[in-house]
Amino acid sequence: MATTTDSKTPNEKATKIESRQDDHIEAALKPDEFTADAAAKGQAKTGYETISLWGTVKTFKVATGCCFAASFSAGADGYQMAMNASIIANKGFVRQFATSMDKNGKLFLESGTISSWSATQNCGQVMGQTGISFVNARFGRKIGMYVLWTLIMASVLVETFARNWKVWLVAKLFAGMGVGAMQATILGYISEVAPVRVRGSMLMLYSFWWTLGSFCTHVALQRLNRRDAYDYLTPIYTQWAHVGIMAIIYVCLPESPAWCASVGKEEKAKKYLKLIHRDVKDYDVEYQYQVLALNIEHERAIAAEQRNESWVAIFKGVDGRRTITALWAIVSQQFLGLALFGTFGTYFFQQAGLADPFKIKAITSSLQILTVLSAVVFVDRFGRRLMACCSTTLMWIACLVVGILGVAPESNATTYIFVLFACLWNIGIAGNGAAGWGYIGEISSQRLRPYTSGFAASANSISGLIMSVLTPYMVNTHKWNWRYKTGFFYAGVGAIWVIGSWLIIPETAGRSAAELDELFERKIKAWRFKKTETATQRLLKSEQEEIERS
Repeated sequence: MATTTDSKTPNEKATKIESRQDDHIEAALKPDEFTADAAAKGQAKTGYETISLWGTVKTFKVATGCCFAASFSAGADGYQMAMNASIIANKGFVRQFATSMDKNGKLFLESGTISSWSATQNCGQVMGQTGISFVNARFGRKIGMYVLWTLIMASVLVETFARNWKVWLVAKLFAGMGVGAMQATILGYISEVAPVRVRGSMLMLYSFWWTLGSFCTHVALQRLNRRDAYDYLTPIYTQWAHVGIMAIIYVCLPESPAWCASVGKEEKAKKYLKLIHRDVKDYDVEYQYQVLALNIEHERAIAAEQRNESWVAIFKGVDGRRTITALWAIVSQQFLGLALFGTFGTYFFQQAGLADPFKIKAITSSLQILTVLSAVVFVDRFGRRLMACCSTTLMWIACLVVGILGVAPESNATTYIFVLFACLWNIGIAGNGAAGWGYIGEISSQRLRPYTSGFAASANSISGLIMSVLTPYMVNTHKWNWRYKTGFFYAGVGAIWVIGSWLIIPETAGRSAAELDELFERKIKAWRFKKTETATQRLLKSEQEEIERS
């Protein structure tokens, strides 16, 4: 095995490749040497690199179906997060769980209580995300799914019987642990099972189901608000259907062949490769396993040479850069108003004085669904980088404008402008979230994927923990009462994340795990990923030229 750093040569089979800064200038290779050069970098041709996007979906129907089914779990994630945000504005919920009364005798939830629920859920997420990483690495993705399902089920059970704020606090702990474990497990599973050509779309499905679950929460609460403003239990009970469907899906899904190969279970890896690709004509299980194993062995060789074989390698060198890249887009949400517009969206709209906060939240969620659907369809055609960076920038602009509304004279136009930019922010968060969760699943090396995904997701939760404690105080009329001026806070702390997005987030569309390894090992700048040629691309190019010459 050989490494391909900027100053070293590959192994004896490959011709010398010189590297100067970010340009990879290679000496002329004979046609048969391109294969050896690719192998030295852990890469090999699968035979499916040139199929169209729709052709890939039709060819790999079972693999695509597995990804679609696995991503369905995100509906529970979205439903839980949205309910935590919106149910606190439900009159029945406030009456049941209220902790204080104002001078007019009106019950209300104290900011400290709301913050404690959100903080507990975020703490639970961190516990779930970090803890499940070791479970996934040691016992596999299927066991991880069973663990996260148990935690989600426990959270719904406690919510069903909760009648005071302390029991609801326990429910939020379980919910956070379950959602955190889900985020660190499902995205990695999809990244390993999805066909490379449509991996982006498959990862975006997680965001689609998350957004749809969130939308269902807002619609349910809005309808209940009109029919019976004091009914808060029905949205909780409806979660049981989702929990039941998740159980069936997790039992039926196959284990990740990539995980089996990474822990030396060759026969099981081949078994699941055959199962997942049973509908692919002339699929060569033996050869495809060798392609998978080649990449894993290459990663191990690099880690052994650099003495970075432990999981803590996610904080060092090239793998450290990959960890920062994996978390950047998704964590930027927390500093660009997620707690303001998302986590406490309905509550914020209510405190801002809007007549029907549930209706506005339902509208903004509808926009998110349309945005994510567009991402699913177009992300593999146009890429992730542009979507992530533009969406992040749009969120920052929306926060800035909302802040300006806070110091401008209020008029009827203020509300309309606020709603407009709240809608634009929701379009931005949908694009950012779709790309961000995708990066968490696909940016890591295969060897460190459970740990990188878990840490990146937990970094998001820790940031969310801080913001979920601060935001209720910012918008609550009984506390700081910043109202629209809260936008200035997020515009200020979010600026660095916007700038960093353009400098850190790379384009990964159409790249295999082995190709991403090469690009990171060569220390290619993020904005050059798209146009940089990899060993696999040179191999395919040389074969095409041979065909044309003959």
